[in-house]
Amino acid sequence: MGINLVRYLLGRGHQVRTYDIARFDYPEVDQISELHGDIRDRDRHDEAFDGVDVVVHCAAALPLCSRQEIMSTDVDGTRYLLESASAKNIQRFIHISSTAVYGIPDHHPLTETDQMVGVGPYGEAKILAEGLCVDFRNRGLCVSVLRPKSFIGPERLGAFELLYDFAFDQHNFPVLGSGNNRYQLLDVDDLCDAVYLCANGDPALVNDVYNVGAGQYGSLRQSFQAVLDRAGHGKRIVGLPAAPAVWTLRALEAMHLSPLYKWIYETAGKESFVSIDKISDRLGYAPKYSNEQALIRNYDWYVANRDRIIQGEGVTHREPWKRGALKLARYVL
Repeated sequence: MGINLVRYLLGRGHQVRTYDIARFDYPEVDQISELHGDIRDRDRHDEAFDGVDVVVHCAAALPLCSRQEIMSTDVDGTRYLLESASAKNIQRFIHISSTAVYGIPDHHPLTETDQMVGVGPYGEAKILAEGLCVDFRNRGLCVSVLRPKSFIGPERLGAFELLYDFAFDQHNFPVLGSGNNRYQLLDVDDLCDAVYLCANGDPALVNDVYNVGAGQYGSLRQSFQAVLDRAGHGKRIVGLPAAPAVWTLRALEAMHLSPLYKWIYETAGKESFVSIDKISDRLGYAPKYSNEQALIRNYDWYVANRDRIIQGEGVTHREPWKRGALKLARYVL
């Protein structure tokens, strides 16, 4: 999200400072103020917040990290940033949460008032971080909390790289169950629109929590098939029996042989969509990209950059995830 938001804001004439544990190694580096550091290092906060009007907090340790790292970064790091923002009278604080706070729900669409149930350390941490946002909102800080669906776009890899790699290399792609479950995604540019609305909207309205997702979406099968069709090799989505596949993924995760964590594989074969009525009605959010358009846009970027992408693996969304035993799947599909 970071690089896309930077480009989005620069394109609208804003001054931008990044504060990241990873180096900003993009062509726009000369157009921004870069602070390289850990959000948990409060000694860097004076420099980070100097001259800043709006903070967009999207730093996080992702689910493939250790529980200790997730809690330290996603909860303690959020607390430290909120404390500094409050002390320095920052005008607005926009926290990027996740629809993972809803756990594995039993109904749809999900609304902002639905129960929050964390699945795994990441889901638990996101709920705790939202609680901190509420605390500081009650103290007078204007805090927007956005709960985006899984978002995709240029520079995004992570688990979606599996789909793009299979499509590029002329393989069918597996889904859990029939794949006919409705599954909502989100283009990162639409997420940037939501952030911008919170940065510029009426403080009384933005000081709240909002779901963010695509406005047009169909089944997971339809969405993923659009990528295979874009690749042009005549490959198809292949449904796998859900129960045996989930049990296999659970076992592989326990043995650290799969990049897919519980919230992904437990929800992939089920309905998964949120209501965006609240942010649309109150802030004027109007998503531009459907599921299929967002996936195709991301796939086209992947193809254009594939030579440098496939050189590394890791646990962030900027790089392909370590596949473990899932490497074998392409040989049978």
